Amino acid sequence: MTPNKYMQIAIDEAREGIRNGHGGPFGTAIVKNGILIASGHNRVLINKDPTCHGEVDAIRKACQKLNTHDLSGSELYTTGEPCHMCLCACMWANISKIYYGCTIEDNGLIGFRDDKFDKIFGCRDKLEGLMTKIDRKACLELFEEYKNLYHKIY
Repeated sequence: MTPNKYMQIAIDEAREGIRNGHGGPFGTAIVKNGILIASGHNRVLINKDPTCHGEVDAIRKACQKLNTHDLSGSELYTTGEPCHMCLCACMWANISKIYYGCTIEDNGLIGFRDDKFDKIFGCRDKLEGLMTKIDRKACLELFEEYKNLYHKIY
């Protein structure tokens, strides 16, 4: 499969989550050696857990499936540029590459405050080669759907 196909899995995950009121439009797919290992989506509201972002949900599932804490060699596809918590979770899990759709600025346009934390912690410039933006248009369409749904800003 291509990176665009994996991103579509992340988009589908996010869409399931927003339509069921689980949380924001953030879905994730984790791939290793060309095989989908796990996918997840934001479950902050449904789980009443502020740490259960899409990336964290998928990392937890991937680690359980592979019976390891080490996801070395894995790629992560996510609909929104990871917040600092998720970015660090990816690094702790040894994710080799992160592909994201919407930017931190796009996250802000739908009510999320990632930019606030980005201003405090910064340092994305030190992560050269780790993150690549793809399929922004498709992810922006997902964000627009989220914005048009009745949803709780948190």
